[in-house]
Amino acid sequence: MKNMLHPLPYKYDALEPYIDAKTMEIHHTKHHQAYFDKLNAALEKHPELQEKSVGELLRGINNIPEDIRTAVRNHGGGHANHTLFWQIMTPKKNKIQGKIEKEIKKSFDSFDEFKIKFAETAMGRFGSGWAWLVLNNGKLEIMNTANQDSPLMEGKIPILGLDIWEHAYYLKYQNRRNEYIENWWNVVNWEKVEENFDKAGK
Repeated sequence: MKNMLHPLPYKYDALEPYIDAKTMEIHHTKHHQAYFDKLNAALEKHPELQEKSVGELLRGINNIPEDIRTAVRNHGGGHANHTLFWQIMTPKKNKIQGKIEKEIKKSFDSFDEFKIKFAETAMGRFGSGWAWLVLNNGKLEIMNTANQDSPLMEGKIPILGLDIWEHAYYLKYQNRRNEYIENWWNVVNWEKVEENFDKAGK
Protein backbone atom coordinates (compact mmCIF):
# COMPACT_ATOMS: atom_id res chain seq x y z
CA MET A 1 0.00 0.00 0.00
CA LYS A 2 1.26 3.44 -0.85
CA ASN A 3 0.31 4.89 2.52
CA MET A 4 2.47 4.44 5.59
CA LEU A 5 1.87 5.00 9.28
CA HIS A 6 4.04 8.00 10.00
CA PRO A 7 5.06 9.48 13.35
CA LEU A 8 2.99 12.41 14.55
CA PRO A 9 4.23 15.84 13.43
CA TYR A 10 4.56 16.80 17.12
CA LYS A 11 5.25 15.11 20.45
CA TYR A 12 2.49 13.27 22.29
CA ASP A 13 2.33 15.96 24.97
CA ALA A 14 2.33 18.85 22.49
CA LEU A 15 -1.43 19.40 22.60
CA GLU A 16 -1.62 19.65 26.39
CA PRO A 17 -3.71 20.73 28.21
CA TYR A 18 -6.44 20.30 25.61
CA ILE A 19 -5.60 16.69 24.69
CA ASP A 20 -3.46 14.78 27.15
CA ALA A 21 -0.24 12.99 26.24
CA LYS A 22 -1.38 9.52 27.34
CA THR A 23 -4.46 9.69 25.16
CA MET A 24 -2.40 10.81 22.17
CA GLU A 25 0.13 8.02 22.67
CA ILE A 26 -2.47 5.26 23.00
CA HIS A 27 -4.55 6.70 20.19
CA HIS A 28 -1.63 6.73 17.76
CA THR A 29 0.40 3.67 18.75
CA LYS A 30 -2.50 1.33 19.55
CA HIS A 31 -5.68 2.40 17.76
CA HIS A 32 -4.23 3.89 14.57
CA GLN A 33 -1.54 1.24 14.35
CA ALA A 34 -4.18 -1.49 14.56
CA TYR A 35 -6.22 0.03 11.71
CA PHE A 36 -3.10 0.25 9.57
CA ASP A 37 -1.97 -3.30 10.31
CA LYS A 38 -5.41 -4.84 9.75
CA LEU A 39 -5.86 -2.96 6.47
CA ASN A 40 -2.56 -4.32 5.19
CA ALA A 41 -3.48 -7.82 6.34
CA ALA A 42 -6.73 -7.62 4.36
CA LEU A 43 -4.96 -6.37 1.24
CA GLU A 44 -2.60 -9.34 1.30
CA LYS A 45 -5.52 -11.39 0.01
CA HIS A 46 -5.72 -9.19 -3.09
CA PRO A 47 -2.19 -8.12 -4.14
CA GLU A 48 -3.60 -6.17 -7.10
CA LEU A 49 -5.01 -3.64 -4.62
CA GLN A 50 -1.78 -3.06 -2.72
CA GLU A 51 -0.57 -0.35 -5.08
CA LYS A 52 -3.65 1.76 -4.52
CA SER A 53 -3.68 4.56 -1.96
CA VAL A 54 -6.13 4.34 0.91
CA GLY A 55 -8.04 7.22 -0.63
CA GLU A 56 -8.45 5.31 -3.88
CA LEU A 57 -9.62 2.25 -1.99
CA LEU A 58 -12.26 4.21 -0.09
CA ARG A 59 -13.52 6.16 -3.08
CA GLY A 60 -14.02 2.85 -4.85
CA ILE A 61 -15.36 0.97 -1.83
CA ASN A 62 -18.22 -0.60 -3.78
CA ASN A 63 -15.72 -2.19 -6.17
CA ILE A 64 -13.61 -3.74 -3.42
CA PRO A 65 -13.91 -7.56 -3.35
CA GLU A 66 -16.69 -8.55 -1.00
CA ASP A 67 -14.47 -10.73 1.18
CA ILE A 68 -12.40 -7.73 2.31
CA ARG A 69 -14.82 -4.84 1.75
CA THR A 70 -15.80 -4.54 5.40
CA ALA A 71 -12.16 -4.64 6.50
CA VAL A 72 -11.21 -1.93 4.01
CA ARG A 73 -14.20 0.15 5.07
CA ASN A 74 -13.39 -0.11 8.78
CA HIS A 75 -9.59 -0.24 8.84
CA GLY A 76 -8.93 1.75 5.68
CA GLY A 77 -11.35 4.37 6.93
CA GLY A 78 -9.66 4.34 10.33
CA HIS A 79 -6.26 4.82 8.74
CA ALA A 80 -7.38 7.64 6.44
CA ASN A 81 -9.43 9.42 9.11
CA HIS A 82 -6.65 9.40 11.68
CA THR A 83 -3.99 10.44 9.18
CA LEU A 84 -6.02 13.59 8.47
CA PHE A 85 -6.86 14.08 12.16
CA TRP A 86 -3.22 14.26 13.27
CA GLN A 87 -2.40 16.73 10.51
CA ILE A 88 -5.17 19.19 11.24
CA MET A 89 -4.01 19.68 14.83
CA THR A 90 -1.02 21.68 16.03
CA PRO A 91 0.49 23.05 19.24
CA LYS A 92 1.20 26.31 17.43
CA LYS A 93 -1.21 29.16 17.94
CA ASN A 94 -2.90 30.11 14.69
CA LYS A 95 -6.21 31.51 13.57
CA ILE A 96 -8.52 30.94 10.67
CA GLN A 97 -7.92 33.22 7.71
CA GLY A 98 -7.66 33.27 3.96
CA LYS A 99 -9.94 31.43 1.54
CA ILE A 100 -11.25 28.94 4.07
CA GLU A 101 -12.36 31.72 6.43
CA LYS A 102 -14.21 33.49 3.61
CA GLU A 103 -15.86 30.28 2.44
CA ILE A 104 -16.92 29.26 5.96
CA LYS A 105 -18.48 32.67 6.56
CA LYS A 106 -20.21 32.47 3.19
CA SER A 107 -21.53 28.96 3.86
CA PHE A 108 -22.49 29.28 7.53
CA ASP A 109 -23.06 33.04 8.01
CA SER A 110 -20.20 33.43 10.50
CA PHE A 111 -17.31 31.50 12.01
CA ASP A 112 -19.08 31.32 15.36
CA GLU A 113 -22.19 29.91 13.69
CA PHE A 114 -20.03 27.34 11.93
CA LYS A 115 -18.54 26.22 15.25
CA ILE A 116 -22.01 25.90 16.78
CA LYS A 117 -23.31 23.80 13.87
CA PHE A 118 -20.18 21.65 13.84
CA ALA A 119 -20.44 20.99 17.59
CA GLU A 120 -24.14 20.14 17.25
CA THR A 121 -23.31 17.67 14.50
CA ALA A 122 -20.55 16.11 16.59
CA MET A 123 -22.80 15.83 19.63
CA GLY A 124 -25.60 14.45 17.47
CA ARG A 125 -23.63 11.38 16.41
CA PHE A 126 -24.88 8.59 18.68
CA GLY A 127 -22.03 6.31 19.70
CA SER A 128 -18.70 6.27 17.89
CA GLY A 129 -17.91 8.26 14.79
CA TRP A 130 -16.55 11.46 13.32
CA ALA A 131 -17.67 15.03 12.62
CA TRP A 132 -16.52 16.58 9.36
CA LEU A 133 -16.22 19.71 7.31
CA VAL A 134 -16.24 18.49 3.72
CA LEU A 135 -16.23 19.85 0.22
CA ASN A 136 -19.14 18.43 -1.79
CA ASN A 137 -19.51 19.53 -5.41
CA GLY A 138 -17.62 22.71 -4.65
CA LYS A 139 -19.60 23.60 -1.52
CA LEU A 140 -18.73 23.25 2.16
CA GLU A 141 -20.90 20.95 4.26
CA ILE A 142 -20.89 19.75 7.86
CA MET A 143 -21.64 16.07 8.37
CA ASN A 144 -20.94 13.17 10.69
CA THR A 145 -20.21 9.53 9.96
CA ALA A 146 -20.54 6.37 12.00
CA ASN A 147 -17.60 4.31 13.20
CA GLN A 148 -14.63 4.80 10.83
CA ASP A 149 -16.66 5.59 7.72
CA SER A 150 -14.98 8.19 5.53
CA PRO A 151 -16.67 10.97 3.55
CA LEU A 152 -14.58 9.72 0.63
CA MET A 153 -16.96 6.78 0.34
CA GLU A 154 -19.74 9.27 -0.45
CA GLY A 155 -17.69 11.20 -2.98
CA LYS A 156 -17.04 14.05 -0.55
CA ILE A 157 -13.62 15.45 0.34
CA PRO A 158 -12.79 15.85 4.05
CA ILE A 159 -11.23 19.21 4.91
CA LEU A 160 -11.46 19.05 8.72
CA GLY A 161 -12.32 16.07 10.90
CA LEU A 162 -12.92 15.48 14.60
CA ASP A 163 -12.65 12.02 16.14
CA ILE A 164 -15.57 11.54 18.53
CA TRP A 165 -14.86 7.96 19.51
CA GLU A 166 -14.58 7.78 23.29
CA HIS A 167 -10.98 6.58 23.04
CA ALA A 168 -10.10 10.03 21.64
CA TYR A 169 -11.07 11.84 24.82
CA TYR A 170 -12.17 9.52 27.63
CA LEU A 171 -9.00 9.59 29.76
CA LYS A 172 -9.26 13.35 30.21
CA TYR A 173 -12.92 14.18 29.64
CA GLN A 174 -14.73 10.91 30.53
CA ASN A 175 -18.28 11.33 29.17
CA ARG A 176 -17.96 15.10 28.59
CA ARG A 177 -17.81 15.05 24.81
CA ASN A 178 -19.02 18.65 24.68
CA GLU A 179 -16.03 19.83 26.72
CA TYR A 180 -13.65 17.89 24.48
CA ILE A 181 -15.17 19.50 21.39
CA GLU A 182 -14.98 22.98 22.88
CA ASN A 183 -11.32 22.60 23.85
CA TRP A 184 -10.35 20.97 20.56
CA TRP A 185 -10.77 24.26 18.69
CA ASN A 186 -7.64 25.48 20.52
CA VAL A 187 -5.44 23.01 18.61
CA VAL A 188 -6.95 23.14 15.11
CA ASN A 189 -4.29 23.76 12.48
CA TRP A 190 -6.06 26.26 10.25
CA GLU A 191 -3.08 26.51 7.92
CA LYS A 192 -3.44 22.79 7.16
CA VAL A 193 -7.21 23.12 6.80
CA GLU A 194 -6.61 25.92 4.27
CA GLU A 195 -4.19 23.66 2.42
CA ASN A 196 -6.74 20.83 2.37
CA PHE A 197 -9.36 23.23 1.04
CA ASP A 198 -7.07 24.43 -1.74
CA LYS A 199 -6.21 20.88 -2.81
CA ALA A 200 -9.83 19.77 -2.69
CA GLY A 201 -10.89 22.59 -4.98
CA LYS A 202 -8.42 21.66 -7.72
